Order: sequence, then structure tokens, then C-alpha cells
Amino acid sequence: MIVADNETAVDLLYYEAIARTVVRLVSDKSDEPLSVGVHGDWGAGKSSVLMMVEEAFAKEDRVLCVRFNGWLFQGYEDAKAVLIETIVEELLRKRSTSAKVSDQAKQVLRRVDWMKIARKVGGLAFTAATGIPHPDTLKDLYAAVSGLVGKSAENITGADLKSVADQAGQYLKEAEPDAAPQQMHAFREEFEELLRRADIDRLVVLVDDLDRCLPETAIETLEAIRLFLFVPKAAFVIAADEGMIEYAVRQHFPDLPVATGPATYARNYLEKLIQVPFRLPSLGYAETRIYITLLLVLNECGEGSDEFAKLVGLAQQALQRPWKGPGLSREAVAKALGSVPDSVERALNLAHRIAPILTDGARGNPRQVKRFINTMMLRLAIAQERGFGDDINLTVLAKIMLAERFAPEVYDAIARGAAGTGVSQELIDLEAAVHGGEAEGATPKGGKKAAATVGEPPVFPDWPNLEWAKQWAKIDPPLAEYDLRPYVFVTRDRRSVFGAVTSLGELDELLAKLSGPPLQVRQATAAVVRLTSTEAEQLFDALRAKVAAAENLGEQPSGAQGLAAICQYHAFLQPSLVALLRSLPVSKLGPWVVTGWANAVTNEEPKAAFEALASEWAAQSENKQLQAAAKAVAKMRKPGSSR
Repeated sequence: MIVADNETAVDLLYYEAIARTVVRLVSDKSDEPLSVGVHGDWGAGKSSVLMMVEEAFAKEDRVLCVRFNGWLFQGYEDAKAVLIETIVEELLRKRSTSAKVSDQAKQVLRRVDWMKIARKVGGLAFTAATGIPHPDTLKDLYAAVSGLVGKSAENITGADLKSVADQAGQYLKEAEPDAAPQQMHAFREEFEELLRRADIDRLVVLVDDLDRCLPETAIETLEAIRLFLFVPKAAFVIAADEGMIEYAVRQHFPDLPVATGPATYARNYLEKLIQVPFRLPSLGYAETRIYITLLLVLNECGEGSDEFAKLVGLAQQALQRPWKGPGLSREAVAKALGSVPDSVERALNLAHRIAPILTDGARGNPRQVKRFINTMMLRLAIAQERGFGDDINLTVLAKIMLAERFAPEVYDAIARGAAGTGVSQELIDLEAAVHGGEAEGATPKGGKKAAATVGEPPVFPDWPNLEWAKQWAKIDPPLAEYDLRPYVFVTRDRRSVFGAVTSLGELDELLAKLSGPPLQVRQATAAVVRLTSTEAEQLFDALRAKVAAAENLGEQPSGAQGLAAICQYHAFLQPSLVALLRSLPVSKLGPWVVTGWANAVTNEEPKAAFEALASEWAAQSENKQLQAAAKAVAKMRKPGSSR
């Protein structure tokens, strides 16, 4: 029903290229200390990149790859000590049969224990001086001492505590600022010896979720990483939002000047620590459209399905050069999968409609796109469980949700207007205005007939954010014929902001011709022939949306002739044309749908699919006019001829 919002090794955004680059960089600099930053906003996919890096090193016996999540340990322990312990314990686990490694690991861990004891003794001395030793300080001290004396905390005696505290006090004194360089040098020497005994080529530490930590934890973890920056063979890959880390630096060092030279102190701190930064790019229109398609197919078919696996491979090819097209091509899908399955057809159609606004509204953030799709599918599931799932058209729901999420004031106006009958007259006026100033009266499902505005000048509602609403209203399908009450019912959440929608650019003029009368369509034939497959698919999507959203299907709707012309010269779209005709409501169809497709449906499979559909129209009794037309055409058809 929903796609989990977790890091994943299933690459829907072609981040594998970034992960491979990081792996190559780490491998090429195998003897030098290295720190790599994988930067991006929350939800940009940083954790998934780390998982891919981890998988790439999984089979390398001479590479130790350690995953560390500072957020998980926040509030439980000294972050610096936990990071070091995690590294040493993982190394010890991988080389558990080596006595030399085990002995050296114990020595390093013992030094970490003394570091923790020293901190506790310092806290105890301070609280004791005030005459009010804090119970938590004593408890932490007992727990830390237990690791050094080999006893459980409840069995530690006063003598044990005094002995260890005295030694820790001496350690604390030795670790005063004047002796800090010696302490750091001693730790590095011990750790270098541990790596030498472990006989590995590279230690790779993957640090995740650092930008979720409180400033103190984030800085402690970064300071621990700094200990390793001069240790040969050690490499750190740090996933974090630079803005959040800079905030942590400013909070931890509040007395620093704001800036020095062209950069802030916080930025200088980060750049000093991270030698090689990678910034995950925001998704553009093509990437967003592909991502939406993959999420919808994943939701419907599952990760283990053959069609999803093939579609991911196809998407990665398209994502190698996303500037060359608007997304997945039906021609390529049909070639890879043998045909365009219904699940993929539905996903491509919906992605085409909502991608423009989601691209800008989600600001290219994959998590925001995924949350939108998950919320949409969850609401559809709720409607189905409540028994009114048949009243929900997924495309209409998506359009309503775009307003709800990115222009809540527009959504509120629609919800208020549709509260009584399901019809918002202001919305009808708006859609009429943006589509040329005229609209026929519409009868919404379950609602009353709306007032007609034929011949009247465009009327725009007195809405806030009207310019956004105008662009949004151009998105298919128009909502005038729908009862909006079930959609408002399932979209009553808190909302946020934004907007924008695209056109077909230079293809707009050709789209207008293909939407016109037959003579105009014939005059556009030469231009249709010259279209690339990508351009043909863009026009097909736009015309199909017009046909699917037509209020009166008793007469041939605007765009149907254009669809026939495109499919005549770009045959890979013929299955999608048949799928469109099958999706149209039988009860509303006029005789036009039975004829006129002879040159548009010529390939064997779509021709057979159309003939089967025509037979279904002839057999049904819901629409007598359509039934008679289909039977008449069937009788006239000669063996071996087309419609």
C-alpha cells in the first residue's frame, strides 16, 4: 500500500553513480587518511548512498566497513567514545581469530574506558565540591568502573571506586590542555598498530544521520572523526546536511566571530574536516516524473515483480542523461517489457499530470515526493475500506492533493464551495476561464447541475493565490463534473505551500492543431511525421488527457483525431490508445468510438486488442446506441480487412 521511507539499495534515482565514485575515491587513496562528505537536504537520499557504498565493500575481505549512526546513541553515551568503540569492536569481530588483534584492541578500548572514567571523575569532583553529588553522576561512575575492575556495578566496593577514581584523577590531570597533544598522539599510535595487526587495506567508517543529532552530539562525533584524520588507511564517509552541521558549530562555539574572510567560521570548520564534498542534486522534472512512475509501479506490483525490476533498469538508462527527455518512454517500456502493462500505463499517465507541480513544490526532494505518493495511496486505501473507493478517481485525488499540499488557501476555497452539493461554482468558473472563457454546465457525480457560463466573459473567483490557482486549474482532468465531497473528506489534513505547471513549449502550436477539426489535423500531418518518439509521447499524453476529461463523450471529443494521427506514424503508442479507449465509460460513449481507427491501430497486438474491445461493446446492453454501432461495423467488416 505504501513505500517505506527508509534507506534502500534499490536505486530509483541512479545514485549508484555517486556511490561508485565514492568507492573509487576511497579505494584509490587506500593508504591516505580521507574524509568524504555526502551532502544534501533531509530526504535527499544520503542514507541510501551510504548503503550502496557499504554493499560495494561487503565482499572485500581486506576492507573493514563500519556503519555508525550517531542519532541512535544520542543521550546514552559519550558520542566520541561510542564511535571509537564501534570501530574497534567491529574490527575485533572481523579478525576475532587473531590474538595479536585481540590484545591490541583491548589496549585501545581500555584507553577509551579511562577517557570515560576521567569525565565522570571530573563531574563527581564538581558536584562533591558543592556538597550535592548528583545520583546520576554516581550511577554513571559505578557503571564505568565496572568495565575496569571486572565486577558488576552492584558488587563494586568503596575501595574499588576510590582506587579507580584516584587513577582516573591522575589520568585527567595528565590529559590537561598542555598534555592533550601527547594523549592524541598516543591514541593514534595505538590505533595505527591495531590496523597494522588487523592486516587490512582500508578502514571505511560510514557516519549517518549526523544532521539529526543535537549540536553537542554532532560536534562530539566530528571531534572523534578528527582523531582519525591523520591515521593511515582510515576513511570516513559522512552523510549530513551542511546547513544543520553549521548550525551545530554555531551553537557549540557561540563566541566565535560570524565570519573570517569570504566564509563563515562554521563553514571553515566543516571544510577543514571534510576533504571531498559531494552534493546530491535536487530532482528536475524528468527525474521527478521517472521517480513518481517507479513509486506507483512499486506500490502496485511490489519490489520482487519482473515488471518493476525491468522498469528500474530502464529508468537508470533514462537517468544517465535526464536532459534528453521528459521521463520514461512508452516505446522503450514496450521494448523492454514486451508491452506496456496496465500498471505502468496508469503510472505513466498520472506521473505526466502531477510531475510539473511536484517538481517545484517538493523542491526536488525525493522524500517529499515519496510522502506525497504514500499519502495519496493511503487515502485511497482508507476510502476503499470505508466503502466509497469506487467514488475516488486517483487522478482527481492527486490534483486535489496538489492544491491541499502546495496552496492550502486554494484548497480551502474549493472545500468550502463544494461542502453542500459537491460542486464549487467558483472552481467551474475558474476552469472555464483558463480554458478559454467558456464552459458547458456540468452535472457532477452525486451533485446538482451547475450553472452554465456559455458566452459570458471569463470570471475569476476572488481567491488568494489566484495566479497559482490558474496554473493548477489547467492540469487535467477538469474537476467540474466530479462530486468533490469524497475527495474533501479524505484530504482533511494540515497543509503547506507552493506552485507551478509547465506547457509543451514549442509543441503547443502543434497541440492546438491536433486538438482541432479534421482538416486542421490533416494539415499537421507533416509535422507529426517529423516528431521524435519523445515529442510524440508528450503530445499523446496531452491529447489523451483532453479526451479522458471530456464532458460529452457522445460526440467525438477534441483531440481524438489528433491521437489517431500520432498513432498512425508512431506505432509504439498504439497500445496506449487502445488502453485509453477501454478506460472510457461505456455508458457515455457515442458511435464515434467504433470507427475511424483503421490507420491508427495497425500493429498486430493492438489491432487484436481493439477488435476484442469492439466485441465487448457489441455484447454489452448498457449503451444501446454503442451496441448497435459496434454490431453494424462487425457485419460490414470483411475477412482480413481492418475497421
